[in-house]
Amino acid sequence: MMACCAGLLSCGKYDNYDEPNEQLTGVIIDKATGLGIQTQTGDDGIRIKLLEYSWSDHPTPYYFNCMQDGTFKNAKIFKGNYNVEPMGPFVPLLLKDAQGNVLADETKTIDIVGAVDLTFEVEPFLRIEWVGEPVKNPDDSYSISVKVERGTSNPDFQKDITDVYLFVSNNAYVGNNNFIANFSTRVTYSGSEGEQILGNTLTLTTKPLPNDRVMYLRVGVRTDINIDGTQRYNYSTIKSIDLR
Repeated sequence: MMACCAGLLSCGKYDNYDEPNEQLTGVIIDKATGLGIQTQTGDDGIRIKLLEYSWSDHPTPYYFNCMQDGTFKNAKIFKGNYNVEPMGPFVPLLLKDAQGNVLADETKTIDIVGAVDLTFEVEPFLRIEWVGEPVKNPDDSYSISVKVERGTSNPDFQKDITDVYLFVSNNAYVGNNNFIANFSTRVTYSGSEGEQILGNTLTLTTKPLPNDRVMYLRVGVRTDINIDGTQRYNYSTIKSIDLR
């Protein structure tokens, strides 16, 4: 019995690994404007894909999410050699043809030791900019205006616009995964109908809003492109309205 217990204690030593404490930070920016790519929190926003090649040529991918302004931070990474690839509503940094041949590769393969900071320049599918400020209507709704433009000249990623969503929430994490449907407004398009909004000022109106809180507004627009299995929105920045 004593020998068995000693064996169990000895086996426990194999789990005595150092905790991961290397840090990877960075930002995803629009190649044309130099501004951070707007996204949402969670898996349907921008994700960072890590492949660690320290021990295997065919590693299992590891993912973590960006923040709303396109910045990212992970302070719990093991030392090692990694390929880092952002994945979101922009032209992929790793492009392959139908046969799997690499056409372009702007991902980064680096050694992560200590603190590493990276900047990735990308071409968003769409670029959404505010035109003026929200305007209050007599029924307590608000009208907003934005301009939507293509963010890339690559024809392979100039797909049909499927919908425009004016997201409204009572917290600053407003987006497709955090909005109040009773206050928000969605416009859908079929086929090439959405082309009509490109380059023009688009006006959307919320439902009537309560007059006792701060509300957050954001516009998301997406095309008929799946990235990593999900149809993702390009976003405007966030505007707040103090209704108290």
